[in-house]
Amino acid sequence: MSGLRLVVFDMDGTLIDSQAFILAAMKRAFAKAGLPAPKDSEVLAIVGLSLEEAVSTIVPQLTPREASEAADLYRESFIELRAERGGEATSALYPGARAALERLHRQDETLLGVATGKARRGLDHAYSSHDLGHFFVTSQTADDHPSKPHPAMLERALYETGCEAERAVMIGDTEFDIAMGNAAGFATIAVSWGYHPLERLAQADYLIDDFAALDAVLDDIWRS
Repeated sequence: MSGLRLVVFDMDGTLIDSQAFILAAMKRAFAKAGLPAPKDSEVLAIVGLSLEEAVSTIVPQLTPREASEAADLYRESFIELRAERGGEATSALYPGARAALERLHRQDETLLGVATGKARRGLDHAYSSHDLGHFFVTSQTADDHPSKPHPAMLERALYETGCEAERAVMIGDTEFDIAMGNAAGFATIAVSWGYHPLERLAQADYLIDDFAALDAVLDDIWRS
């Protein structure tokens, strides 16, 4: 068994607070599609899902074609907003996120990854905007996998790193992140500062309220 261990992070709502752009892009997309503006709570509830599934969850009566068209309008709207406002560059890292990544990155036996519902283009923009890319040895996006909570992203991360699921952790802010981690056999850590309320994170093995608590939780996982 490999002595390496893998820590995989979600991006939106876990490492960066992109809530304002997600909400604005979804409302612009719905306006373009001639749909009633969704409530903020409805949009935040589906963060992490693939776009087609997310739109269908908010508006269940849409046909698959209509959902796909609305998803394309969201992508178009997000790109427009990125050009207008700076996109991920103006979406702040959560307090303590960079310091936590730096601490883990210094551990030779610990590999870091990302599993996100963002498109590859969006993830690359987040990486370049915040100088994050060098921390991660594996990066999985919605372009290449089924929607969370399907475990494909994490299974691919294990394949790319050579790590065992028993030595891997998924960290996220939504029930989709936690369900994905559980399905892949990872230990799971939910963060309380993201987009899903605490009652939707009950299936996580651990819950943390700030990044300062992460190291102790990880130590407990590695000892088990």
